[in-house]
Amino acid sequence: MSSETSDTLDQAMVRSSGLDTLLRDLTDRAVQEVPGAEACSITVRRAGRLLTLAGSDGMPSGLDLRQYENGSGPCVDAAETGEEKYAPDLAEESRWPSYTEYALSVGVRCALAMPVAVEGESGAAINFYGVRAGALGTGREAARAFAARSGDAIDVALRIERRRQSAADVRTALLSRSVIDQAIGILMARERIDARIALERLRRASQDRNVKLRDLCGQLVARVSAPDSRRGK
Repeated sequence: MSSETSDTLDQAMVRSSGLDTLLRDLTDRAVQEVPGAEACSITVRRAGRLLTLAGSDGMPSGLDLRQYENGSGPCVDAAETGEEKYAPDLAEESRWPSYTEYALSVGVRCALAMPVAVEGESGAAINFYGVRAGALGTGREAARAFAARSGDAIDVALRIERRRQSAADVRTALLSRSVIDQAIGILMARERIDARIALERLRRASQDRNVKLRDLCGQLVARVSAPDSRRGK
């Protein structure tokens, strides 16, 4: 891969605000850099199932989805085996019959899937699609180099996403703790009981009503916080 391409990917990583932006930028760049590629996508296994994290402009949405549904296809096999999968002419391909029928119906004639090593994930691949038989043959070396380079970028994007999810989980936990504490305070003041007994009563009510403790406490806080005129209606 040229130094110009490496610089461009580094710039994409810097200017990207997250997973979607970065990976979409990568797939668009892949189409420009790999000879014969008309479309590109990135597959990663998350929470036990394969997902397409990004696709280049003009990427038919079903190209990867059909493979996931069937449990077979070049990108599925590359992600699960860690081996490169190339189909120079899908019209003569016999490995994935149900998938090749769909791919040909949307104008895809050849496919190349490169495994990508991604930290913390059990399988990933970057997938290239061409519209002519053998179109990706001369681009395989460029595709390998791009896939190797993209692994670092995908790792960065996934770390960004995990941090954001972690921060969102912390915010949710803090909000839940806050509303539970408010509800405990309301019961303490209303019933003249201590915090432990108040929490036990709230938990018991939550179980009896089959309502999450956080939601039950939120309802109590909302009722007490409502204006007197509204409560009196």
